[in-house]
Amino acid sequence: MSCNYADGLSPYENKGVLGLAEKYDSTEKLNWKCDILTRWINESRHVVVHTGAGISTSAGISDFRGPSGVWTLERKGLKPEKNMAFDEAVPTKTHMALKKLIEVGKVEFIISQNIDGLHLRSGVPRSNLAELHGNIFIEQCNKCNRQFIRDSPTPSVGKKSLAKLCTREQIGKRPCRGQMHDTILDWEHQLPDGDLALSDYHSSVADLSICLGTSLQIVPSANLPLLTKNHGGRLVICNLQSTKHDKQADLVINGNVDDIFSIVMGNLLLQIPNYDSSFDMTKNMNTLPTNMEWTISLHQIKKMKELYKSIRKTHNRKKNVNTVKKNKIF
Repeated sequence: MSCNYADGLSPYENKGVLGLAEKYDSTEKLNWKCDILTRWINESRHVVVHTGAGISTSAGISDFRGPSGVWTLERKGLKPEKNMAFDEAVPTKTHMALKKLIEVGKVEFIISQNIDGLHLRSGVPRSNLAELHGNIFIEQCNKCNRQFIRDSPTPSVGKKSLAKLCTREQIGKRPCRGQMHDTILDWEHQLPDGDLALSDYHSSVADLSICLGTSLQIVPSANLPLLTKNHGGRLVICNLQSTKHDKQADLVINGNVDDIFSIVMGNLLLQIPNYDSSFDMTKNMNTLPTNMEWTISLHQIKKMKELYKSIRKTHNRKKNVNTVKKNKIF
């Protein structure tokens, strides 16, 4: 659970603004804003979604900075009354809606700050997901750097040793035998290179970035959506609390993300699939290949880098042409 995860981190005082009041758009305003979001999704060629703890609260996992968040209550010497264990929680409507949107090509990529593994368990492919702060259902070798799916949450956080060896075969059919560690970042850790590189590229080429349930306080994760704005794209923020980037957003929706995506999916004439445990890789390890990998491929990063260069080159060419036209005297 999120409070146990928080307890496992090193002491850290600067946890951001805590306990801001929640606000809700009226039903009429919520529907109007969701209509706009639907239209923008349909108009966009490259949609990127940034997810935070707010998309998992309906699964029973507490957020951190909300009025009843883990760190908000911690400041008062309290803990959440209810907090679902990570292996008992299931993906929410929003998780399943995002999986569907990826399947039909409406969303290209998800950048998540969540460590709960619910995107993985919903069925989102690794090629469409960056996990900037780690995943409680993933372990990583410190020698070959490969990541593997687990059938249970890691017993530790903070990239600590799991007291087991990597059995993945190397060249020559010999086992790697590196030390396996959890992937959960502590405060002082750098973001994982592969996940961060893909997040940078996707955010920069996106013409629509949608932030869901994140207070946008932890950098550099919080600043990634602004890359979309820097390159002419739109930014939408869906959150129950104000964020520091609200003024830069093209649309701010104050409402529960499950409600928002129920409306948006209805507008798109798409059904939100139900969570099916038979497709949850953490629940079916016996029927899957051993050492099921969750590693980002170098080919994927190279491909996105080439796309980034291509789109930015085109964007700069158009920008220069428009500048010439603007300055030309007739």
